[in-house]
Amino acid sequence: MLMPAYRQRVKVIKPVTKEVRVWPQEATSALQDCFGSTDWNIFKEAATYNNIIDIEEYTDTVSSYITKCIDDVTQMKSITTRANRKPWLTGDVHRLLKARDEAFRVGDEIGLRTARANLSRGIRKAKQDYTHKITSHFNDSKDARSLWQGIQAITDYKPAARSCESNTTLLNNLNSFFARFEAQNNTRPQKTPPPPHDQPLCLSAASVKRTLITINARKAAGPDNIPGSVLKDCAEELKDVFTDIFNISLRQATVPSCFKTATIIPVPKKPSPACFNDYRPVALTPIIMKCFERLVMSHIKSTLPPTLDPYQFAYRAKRSTEDAICSALHPALTHLDKKDSYVRMLFIDFSSAFNTIIPQQLICKLDRLGLSTSLCNWLLDFLSQRPQAVRVGNKVSNSITLSTGAPQGCVLSPLLFTLLTHDCTTTYSSIHLVKFADDTTLVGLITKGDETHYRKEVELLTTWCRDNNLLLNVSKTKEVIVNFQRGHTCHPPLTIDGAAVERVSSTKFLGVHISEDLSWTTNTASLAKKAQQRLYFLRKLKRASAPPPILTTFYRGTIESILSSCITVWGGSCTDYNRKALQRIVRTAERIVGVPLPSLQDIYTTRLTRKAITIVNDATHPAHCLFSLLPSGKRYRSLRSRTTRLTNSFIHQAVRLLNSLPSQLPASRTTRLAGV
Repeated sequence: MLMPAYRQRVKVIKPVTKEVRVWPQEATSALQDCFGSTDWNIFKEAATYNNIIDIEEYTDTVSSYITKCIDDVTQMKSITTRANRKPWLTGDVHRLLKARDEAFRVGDEIGLRTARANLSRGIRKAKQDYTHKITSHFNDSKDARSLWQGIQAITDYKPAARSCESNTTLLNNLNSFFARFEAQNNTRPQKTPPPPHDQPLCLSAASVKRTLITINARKAAGPDNIPGSVLKDCAEELKDVFTDIFNISLRQATVPSCFKTATIIPVPKKPSPACFNDYRPVALTPIIMKCFERLVMSHIKSTLPPTLDPYQFAYRAKRSTEDAICSALHPALTHLDKKDSYVRMLFIDFSSAFNTIIPQQLICKLDRLGLSTSLCNWLLDFLSQRPQAVRVGNKVSNSITLSTGAPQGCVLSPLLFTLLTHDCTTTYSSIHLVKFADDTTLVGLITKGDETHYRKEVELLTTWCRDNNLLLNVSKTKEVIVNFQRGHTCHPPLTIDGAAVERVSSTKFLGVHISEDLSWTTNTASLAKKAQQRLYFLRKLKRASAPPPILTTFYRGTIESILSSCITVWGGSCTDYNRKALQRIVRTAERIVGVPLPSLQDIYTTRLTRKAITIVNDATHPAHCLFSLLPSGKRYRSLRSRTTRLTNSFIHQAVRLLNSLPSQLPASRTTRLAGV
């Protein structure tokens, strides 16, 4: 017997039940009055033993009290969502459905006719209300969130990804997998006694309040279940107690366990995950701890020199992936302009770089960077003895305590990782190391076939990674060899720890395809394909009679952002054929939208000007030295080039563009045009 392959979504996908908190209109004001009249010293006195404050008990009781107050003024409601549920289906329609079914069951013919008529009217009204709700999103073009909610409802653009199965055994196995690096850490965290003159960091109530006010109220609450909206709306009432907790924590160099507790949300890396490694562990931590981390991070950044690790482009102001790619390509292009030269580019991949950090090793480096001993001890405690559990839906795994790694999702983790890798530098001038977080690229400039320095640098990098517990994933590490010499011989393969590194003709680096011929055909083809796919959603929005301003917003956010991604890197070097292929997509979008759209050439010129001016005004940028003024002070020194390939590269194009601006002093010109 033949069985149909199709199964209804309601049978394939299980219903999802979740608990939501219902906030009455007066709940916020009630909490403000409650917290404003609370004597917080009671909690502090209750947690004081022999004149020593137990920061664990103090913090836990304050958090529990806040949670209880929230529970007193709000209600929890259970909502079940099924896969075939219509978006316009409301509670009123559900009640009308139940009334119709009840009339049918008891055999009341007159009541059944009435119930059916009421149901038809109710469905019609629900659909009208839903239509009005969607169209209301477009009333205010300045409300970007509301605007995109309306666009997503019409086009179904980027629907929510399905989470993994909420099986307790699976969650326990996932938690053990995420904690697999703990077994490799044999170093016990050991705090250093602070010297007599050491002054712990002291935070002010004003700074704590400013941080609380800037909380994004839409962010999910952490394991403490304190919503960001409560901390934001009650910042004035809560600033003093949290300032006291923060300062005691810094003085004692102890982070309360309830602040360190993390709920791990496994986010699929692929549409259909096949193994544990296909999930990315994202830590959901208490929002108040994120505020604490921001205050500490601000202090750490203020103590670090601006010239520290200039070739680390991640998590830094006025730095982007474009800067990192240009810093890798410019020395390569300049070197290839010489005779008897070629370039080997090694694109390194790490296995769970953030999760392998040894806290004790990191703290030693922070101490050498000049951070106070008390702050180093606080950071060591922050990274040690962290409870974590994996959660999917309402199911939670068993808790595991970790003292290895920096949780992905914490505010301090990116900064701490960049400080861990700040001493990962090159020894030889012919080798360049470019870093963007854990994406690391080694550029070897080879002359006359002598690869001694390049191979030695790879060995030194491998040793550094081993010493710092960073695991090189050789199977995902790729090498691109750029050699334009005629009749060159085959290059010997590169090996790392006995394994050969795969040589590829093209690889993706920070979203841009780098090819061995340094052409941009592969990159532009990838951009064109992705942009063509998104034109479908633009047409769908057009069929829904969306006005031109809404269509333009969608185009700029989803299509233009793709076409112009890192355009300063490849915009001046791609062929006319590739440039016209991308411009045809712009013209197609123009016909759909019905209004003129900026050309890619205009976007390229604007962004090139902005990026060049940013580099000129930033003395710490690695490319700043390439923009040198002539003695007249009115023009920048032109850079020599022998090939068109180098002439059309980013730095050369930027220098020519700055020199073509209206004749004024470059300093005043760049300052005024910085907002271009």
